[in-house]
Amino acid sequence: MSGTGDRARTTIAPPVSPESDHQPVRLQGTDPSGMASRKSGQRIEPSFGGDHDDDDDLRVEASDRLGGGGGKAKRARPSGKAKRQTRGRRSRGGGSGGFFGPVRRLAYWCVVLGIWGAIGVGGLVLYYGARMPSATSWSIPERPPNVKILAVNGDIVANRGATGGEALALEDMSPYIPQAVIAIEDRRFYSHFGVDPLGLARAMLTNLTTGRMVQGGSTLTQQLAKNLFLSPERTLERKVQEVLLAFWLEQKYTKDQILAMYLNRVFFGSNAYGVEAASRRYFNKSARDVNLGEAAVLAGLLKAPSRLSPARDPEAAEARAQVVLGTMREEGFISDAEIKTAMSQTPTRAKSFWSGAEYYVADMVMDQLPGMIGEIKQDLIVDTTIDLTLEKKAEEVIAATLDSDGGKLNASQAALVSIDGTGAIRALVGGRDYAESQFDRASKAKRQPGSAFKPFVYAAALEIGRTPMSVRNDAPVRIGNWTPENYDQKYRGEVTLADALANSLNTIAAQLVMEVGPPNVVKLAHRLGIDSEMQANASIALGTSEVSLVELTSSYAPFMNGGFKATPHVIRRISTADGTVLYENTYDNPPRVLDPAIVSEMNQMMVRVLTDGTGKKARLPGWEAAGKTGTTQSFRDALFVGYTSNLTTGVWFGNDDGKSMKKVTGGGLPAKAWHDFMAAAHEGLSPSPLFGTTGVQPVFDEGSPVAGAEALPDGFGDPAAFPERPAAMDGAVAVDQSRPAGEPTDGPVPPAGVGETTGATRRTTLFELLTGG
Repeated sequence: MSGTGDRARTTIAPPVSPESDHQPVRLQGTDPSGMASRKSGQRIEPSFGGDHDDDDDLRVEASDRLGGGGGKAKRARPSGKAKRQTRGRRSRGGGSGGFFGPVRRLAYWCVVLGIWGAIGVGGLVLYYGARMPSATSWSIPERPPNVKILAVNGDIVANRGATGGEALALEDMSPYIPQAVIAIEDRRFYSHFGVDPLGLARAMLTNLTTGRMVQGGSTLTQQLAKNLFLSPERTLERKVQEVLLAFWLEQKYTKDQILAMYLNRVFFGSNAYGVEAASRRYFNKSARDVNLGEAAVLAGLLKAPSRLSPARDPEAAEARAQVVLGTMREEGFISDAEIKTAMSQTPTRAKSFWSGAEYYVADMVMDQLPGMIGEIKQDLIVDTTIDLTLEKKAEEVIAATLDSDGGKLNASQAALVSIDGTGAIRALVGGRDYAESQFDRASKAKRQPGSAFKPFVYAAALEIGRTPMSVRNDAPVRIGNWTPENYDQKYRGEVTLADALANSLNTIAAQLVMEVGPPNVVKLAHRLGIDSEMQANASIALGTSEVSLVELTSSYAPFMNGGFKATPHVIRRISTADGTVLYENTYDNPPRVLDPAIVSEMNQMMVRVLTDGTGKKARLPGWEAAGKTGTTQSFRDALFVGYTSNLTTGVWFGNDDGKSMKKVTGGGLPAKAWHDFMAAAHEGLSPSPLFGTTGVQPVFDEGSPVAGAEALPDGFGDPAAFPERPAAMDGAVAVDQSRPAGEPTDGPVPPAGVGETTGATRRTTLFELLTGG
């Protein structure tokens, strides 16, 4: 073929047999005459003249061109390599197979890997599940027992036990608490089946994008399963078991039951487990009364209980609470108006430890419980004798006195105990601040009472026939190598016993001890209620044997109540949560330990301590009161113990390390604090006289018979009628200390019927005596 200058290169394929299929021709390239190029891959049917056989199939390569003369070149079949190149180009071309091919392969391998992953996960679940006990043996472990301690009016003094609070039903809690916890911890709690895939995926994505652990994917059910059954270690086995246990919990319990169990057991920091314990720990109120802002604080603690505790970091706790409030609004639990009110509230600030004098009482109760009922295995309710109004007032008085005068007088600590005529403890303060020191200085500390012990010396002297009008010479006294001196180092010559007691003359007390005999003084002190061992020597007159404030105060109570034993006690009743009474004691039938005539004489003498003697700062306007001051050597301890017809109260001031105060005597800070507390305690009450100061009036001439003695029970006129306190044997307390033989002695026990030791033919009860019956 010839042309005008261009030559067309053609390849002619060999003829095709008639049996072969018709093959279309693929034309590539451009037409030199100006015809539009055909797109790659476009099929066209060739048209040849005359003698061309229709079965012939020609194929032209991309580089083939048509001749200049307009003739059409015949196309040759490509070689095998050309076919492969053509197919490669076709696969990389713009057809639909080029994009979806990799996608289809990716989907395929994802399915394959997913199947193998599911098989692997299933195998792990089966393996770790097989290591767990049979599901038929699974059960919710018992919540550690809680001891709810109640005041005399039913108000809660404290909760004690491993949890620190009682369990509450969901409907008894403030509704804000479950709402806040669900909003911040598990917003799909009521829709998932124990595990929340969406929440888990969200947490994983958030943690990956931030590069650190920001969110957790565990549901409340999973957290409960972990708290109930599993250790806190982070292992794959524990996580698998947690999921299985979550499924079991969801099948066995309702959502509300699961939520209640969670809220009553979860840790809220500061040794508080459960919402009730946390509410009382941080807000000093029940979870029943928690408001919206406080509920947000509690819910915020769950992320990091120790770090976010209001007792440790109030600002961090408040910041987290703001996040919780925002989440609650997003979930529709609260309105904009509610969140505005909550955010405007003052941030919660809790002390670093439980604070309040009532916790000294709670400690006393817990110390006594094992001796009364044995091991605590269930929730208990303990009714006490504490009057919370008096308890708070006593705490305020002690704190105010120390704050105003303690620093300048070098007095850092104080204690107070107040009891009624039966020995029931109405108020007890064991120290300045329970949050700073939990040591109970009222019941556990033993110190010398000083001159506060002298009433027992005088009562013993009256029992052997001395009277308030008996005269003794206030002059230097030598007893062996001991020469007692008066506080002011002055001597007054002849004085009556009443004057000597009012002015706390040491020389007269020493003389009386030698007249009575130290052992007899010790016997009387034990009989009235002092349990501590005392040295029967001459110095007992000045209170050199150590006693606790509780036992010293209770030993004054027989002067108040007419001569009956007042066993100090704080527990009235112990019962289970369902109302079963395990222990009950009313102390309503105490034994008589002192002759009423002796009581009358002692009261008339001790009234003068407040009116004319060392205790003038304790005087109560409108009320007849009596008592005695006490100061130990070098001003280490200062005490005042006094009483009205209503209460007997003892107050101590000093330092834990025994350092001397700056000339603080029993008539100073203790008498002032006693006055302030007793004035508040008697506010609104009608004044009444002390026993024996009106009505029965004894004859004070020494040796003369006591007026009305003939009306007393047989034996009261003879001091020998009061038996000696037997020595304790094998740790048991003697029977004349109101504890029957064979009874446990670890804690207070109801008084026994030991009144018969007086030889009385008729039992006189405290109630009959006080009412004139």
